[in-house]
Amino acid sequence: MAIWLVQNAYRLLFWFFGKLPADHKLVIFESFFGRQYSCNPRAIYEHMKNHCPEYRLIWISERGYEKIFDAHQVPYVRRYSLHWVLLMCRAGYWVTNIRFPKWFHKPAHTIYLQTWHGTPLKKLALDTEEYFLGGTTVEQYKKNFVKESGMWDYLVSPNRYSSEIFTRAFGFNGSMIETGYPRNDFLYRANDHETIEQIKERCGLPKDKKIILYAPTWRDDQFYTKGKYKFKLDLDLKQMRAALGKDYLIIIRLHYLIADQLDLSGYRGFAYDFSRHEDIRELYLISDLLITDYSSVFFDYANLKRPMIFFTYDLESYKNHLRGFYFDFERMAPGPIVRTTGQVIKSIRDIEDTGFAVGSNFVPFFDQFCDLEDGHASERVVNRVFNHQSS
Repeated sequence: MAIWLVQNAYRLLFWFFGKLPADHKLVIFESFFGRQYSCNPRAIYEHMKNHCPEYRLIWISERGYEKIFDAHQVPYVRRYSLHWVLLMCRAGYWVTNIRFPKWFHKPAHTIYLQTWHGTPLKKLALDTEEYFLGGTTVEQYKKNFVKESGMWDYLVSPNRYSSEIFTRAFGFNGSMIETGYPRNDFLYRANDHETIEQIKERCGLPKDKKIILYAPTWRDDQFYTKGKYKFKLDLDLKQMRAALGKDYLIIIRLHYLIADQLDLSGYRGFAYDFSRHEDIRELYLISDLLITDYSSVFFDYANLKRPMIFFTYDLESYKNHLRGFYFDFERMAPGPIVRTTGQVIKSIRDIEDTGFAVGSNFVPFFDQFCDLEDGHASERVVNRVFNHQSS
């Protein structure tokens, strides 16, 4: 009952403040529920900060995450505060990479730019057949998704493949912007020795070891309560350290839904938790190889043309029960698919023997999913949405 009353109060506030005069030069940004200064919204923000001085740019911060925005001297408003409601209702633009709560109401004067946050391997939204989290049915989940996507004026797509899936899976009828992903501009513009060394130093990482990035996704059916997911680390760090600790270290980046659930106290000097690092793009840049599973990170990492390993210990369950895939992952994956920590270690040794070359599937994968990426996606998005130029 209390939650219902709060939501209704916000509905009324949005309705009331939505009648105030619009500020068409005010742009509100949010990334992953106000918990990060990252992803496509960050790339768009940074481009606008440098090239669109006529706009007022403000970020949303979840309570407890303000220090992230303070560190970058980024103007922000606290999520769910009265000031936040006022700014959201008057803003000319919203830019976010996730869905807003289902009780949100977009004022008629606001342009909603949805950037989303990954090229899809796993089935999404209307294409899903099951919904594992309690509190709603799969039918209601889909209905809520269509209601949300109905507010989107623009949706950013990284490639033609994603455009086709997004249109159908999201029930999207607005304007698709097929530009490449703004967040990947950094991988083209900052991929140099000096920048990489600076990031390592800032992160407190040794510079005499190769870096493995482990970035797994979450599992839909592993949760405590609604919105509270759990995660079990199946990669055996003890075995990894024994085999690779002399020459490697591993940085672990968990999905934002499970980012608070990692204890690496027994592996100091070898394994580092970077789940709270402000933006994964820096972790891509400093890593020599990526270990992931079904996460969309591998589509982004491919832009660096570095080797990848797919640690898919639950492949059959994930593919056949949890989500399902949009393409033949086992045939098209741009790197070896392995099931055990021992096989991960062997794959790393095999990669060493090739001089850290990419796998045989890499070129056709890159050509299909990364063909638009060139370091200028942010510019294309801003020109289309804010300067109203055709792309």
